[in-house]
Amino acid sequence: MSNSVVSASAVSAREADVLALLGEHLSNAEIAARLVISVRTVESHVSSLLRKLDVPDRRALARRAAASWQGSAPDAAGGLPTPLTTFVGRERERGELATVLRTHRQVTAVGPGGVGKTRLALAVAADAADDFADGAWFVDLAPLTDPGRVCAAVAAAVNVGEQPGRGLAEVLTTALADREALLVLDNCEHVREGVAPFLERLLPACPRLRVLATSRARLLVPFERIFSVPPLSRAGGDESDAVSLFMERAVAVGWPPGPSVSEGVVALCERLDGMALAIELAAARWPTLGLDGLTAGLSDQLRMLAGGARADDRHRSLRAVLDWSHELLEPRDQALLRRVSVFVAPFTVEAAVVVADPDGVSGGWRHAHGADSTGGADSMVGVGVGAEVDVAAAVADGLGRLAEHSLLTAVPSASGTRYQALETIRQYGTEQLVRAGELAGVRSRHLAWCLARAVALREGADVGGGEGRARFDAVAQDIRAALAWAPGRPEQRADACRLAGQLAELAFARNLLAESQERFEQAAELAGDAAAAVALRQAAGVAGCRRLGDDMFRLHLGAAEAARRAGDTAGASRDLAAAATVAYRFSTSFPVIPVEAEVKDVLARAHELSGAGDPAAEAALALAEAAVTADAFGALQGAVENTARETVAYAERAVALARLTGDPVAESAALDALSGARCWAGESFGAAAAARRRIDVLVKSPRTPAGTHEVMDALAMAAGTALGVGELPQARLWGRQLAGHPLLAEAGHQATSWLLVTEAFAGHADDVLAHATGFRTAWERSGHQRSLSLGAAAASVAMVHGLRGDHAARADWLAVVERADTAEQHRKGYGAVFDAMVRLHHEDPDAALASVAAPPDAVWKWVCWVWLHWYVALRAEASALAGHPEARARIDSARGVVEGNALAAAQVERAQALLDDDVPRLLATRAAFEAAGCPYQAARTLVLAGGAHAAEGRAALSALGLGPATADVDT
Repeated sequence: MSNSVVSASAVSAREADVLALLGEHLSNAEIAARLVISVRTVESHVSSLLRKLDVPDRRALARRAAASWQGSAPDAAGGLPTPLTTFVGRERERGELATVLRTHRQVTAVGPGGVGKTRLALAVAADAADDFADGAWFVDLAPLTDPGRVCAAVAAAVNVGEQPGRGLAEVLTTALADREALLVLDNCEHVREGVAPFLERLLPACPRLRVLATSRARLLVPFERIFSVPPLSRAGGDESDAVSLFMERAVAVGWPPGPSVSEGVVALCERLDGMALAIELAAARWPTLGLDGLTAGLSDQLRMLAGGARADDRHRSLRAVLDWSHELLEPRDQALLRRVSVFVAPFTVEAAVVVADPDGVSGGWRHAHGADSTGGADSMVGVGVGAEVDVAAAVADGLGRLAEHSLLTAVPSASGTRYQALETIRQYGTEQLVRAGELAGVRSRHLAWCLARAVALREGADVGGGEGRARFDAVAQDIRAALAWAPGRPEQRADACRLAGQLAELAFARNLLAESQERFEQAAELAGDAAAAVALRQAAGVAGCRRLGDDMFRLHLGAAEAARRAGDTAGASRDLAAAATVAYRFSTSFPVIPVEAEVKDVLARAHELSGAGDPAAEAALALAEAAVTADAFGALQGAVENTARETVAYAERAVALARLTGDPVAESAALDALSGARCWAGESFGAAAAARRRIDVLVKSPRTPAGTHEVMDALAMAAGTALGVGELPQARLWGRQLAGHPLLAEAGHQATSWLLVTEAFAGHADDVLAHATGFRTAWERSGHQRSLSLGAAAASVAMVHGLRGDHAARADWLAVVERADTAEQHRKGYGAVFDAMVRLHHEDPDAALASVAAPPDAVWKWVCWVWLHWYVALRAEASALAGHPEARARIDSARGVVEGNALAAAQVERAQALLDDDVPRLLATRAAFEAAGCPYQAARTLVLAGGAHAAEGRAALSALGLGPATADVDT
């Protein structure tokens, strides 16, 4: 549940669970069953929530929960990490940086590694957080190895996820556009090429956002204000900031320096040039080395450092401390430090064993120190010649010593202690690997570890769940780091290909769709032609889930070319046919639809390569032909009976051939073509049956990207076509399944579109308005995406406002309709239906009749799908109430069209009763409406019956959240 519902401090985890289920309108008994608790306990939680959230009743609680379940917005204040140690000194710099930040939108705190940039930035951000309405967020860029992932790191930190059909940069910019917040970007130096363009896009679009960055070098963006972070002040002797930091940290390790050494500590800090990291490392060694040892060791290291043209004094000082600290280690610990520096994220002892073991054997490794007693590359255990020890114990012991020396940080976790090196120390360790000639070997072992972890993740817990997600997040940065270097080494190409494919699948399961597609494409680049074709097909499936039709088209063409090079002409034919199908079937997801000549050329090439005897290729070609034919028929301005039969015949052939392949995804796609063809032919029930069949077929579908894309599309089409034939319970069921699909968690507008329409038809006004807020927020975050279903959903919200007599809100939502749909002709279908319902509700049958005045034959293209039955039923009722001379004929005609649709048939029967002034017959339709799951029309029947029944009907409308009908409505 979104953090915007309630704060974590106000509501317990169990209460949050209960609140989320209240948002789904579950009863106490249903909530108890779902959470495996007693009904009495649920009642207690509900009472507590009413009190804590200060809402009057259960309905208000449900609205509170449902209003924010659509997807996550950027998290509010509280995004800064809590330092584990106190911040010492720097009062002047703290005030100066705060002043600069108040007057400049982008400030970069620049200084050498270890000077204390991060701690200063965090202190200033914590001070300033209350000045920003939305608080502050902290993003550590140190783990990144790819500048292109800066946007993804920021999005993850502020809890903004991907959305189908949009790039993550666009989603993030939209989400932050109105936020008043401080964004802290830490450790930018190694990804400046990604940070600079990211800020150049972000800040102009987010006028109330400020950015505080830390970097060893300027970001070189035009609006950057540089704040140079100096070393800690050494002025003031034993009261200086540098000495205060040393004393604070020395006390923390349990050995406070006495007065007799104060002058020596001052001198030591002077020689350390006030570098914060250097002082902290020295203080950590104080208990074991004392002042003499520290002074002597530092002197040796300063003499060893020759410097260079690219190193300034401060850099040399920090390197001197690192060199000195490194030389104070035993050879076994030096080897361990440089080898574990390959890890980007916190790592376990078991992981360290893998990279520290030159023989590549983890767990029970035993190694004889006598092979190399000089502490070389293979020296891990400092024991006598010929002795053997367990390497896991030795590594654990070594990690502990490194943590004691402040070269590693021990990080507690649910699965045990993990260790992490600061970025500066990681870079230093990498240099040591190069000097020791171990870089390739250690990275190879790291790659093998990453591959093993990826395989284990795929075989273990679902990474979309809480436990699996945590496991994925714990290793993802290391996998990405391995994939940043391994592809460039020919001997690692095969493993890199496997790892890219594994990460692609894991990222898909983790709902990181953009990365999943990127990694499938990376795997294709590393693979042979046959495997590349498979990877590109997977990438196309992910692009489908992202609603990127142009990428689907491109990737299927790429797969076809790879298959052709591999000698798989049948596979190439399938991919070319798939590309042609995509161009028609998912045309609304293209920024620019491919020209007809290009698509027909692709289809012609598919035929040339098809050969004979490959069922999958024949099925793919049949589907492409059905899609092309259906599209051509749909472009006609009038119904052509022969063309309609031909379109259905093409689709039926595609279904038959797809069924022979045994591929549920192929069969579902063909059934979609059949559903569309029957729609154009005016066969509403046939269209709904084909759509419903897709749901059954896909039960057997594997959880591949293509299968997942097909499931989402099938749910949407099943919900829409069920609504079209009056099956409201089924439409609601599939609409809820679509709304709850994990891949649509960040796309509430797409997820809830059909659920909104269905609930509006039923008359559940409170539910519609509760979901409408999230729908609109998500739609606006999406950059105002356009599609027929989005337009219909917005129109259904406008209709509910119209039924309630809120004319201003209705007009507002009708403006959304204009922007949300793709074409005016779509709006003529559902627009006429919804407008007529509003007019009839407000007892204005003449205006209602004007909305549906055109004969169905004249508007078949716009109403033949979901809206046909509703159009003719409303036209019949409006004609009866308006006393139109053709009312009886229209009722008779409508009865033939809606036969089998219990809900629409009840409305036509009610129109007949109204025309005949037969109140008993009219009241009899109420039961039919109730049985069909439409309480709105059941209540309206009572209002139309008049007399005492009318009062009962108005009370029922009020209970639905619609209130009494009024006598007029704005146009």
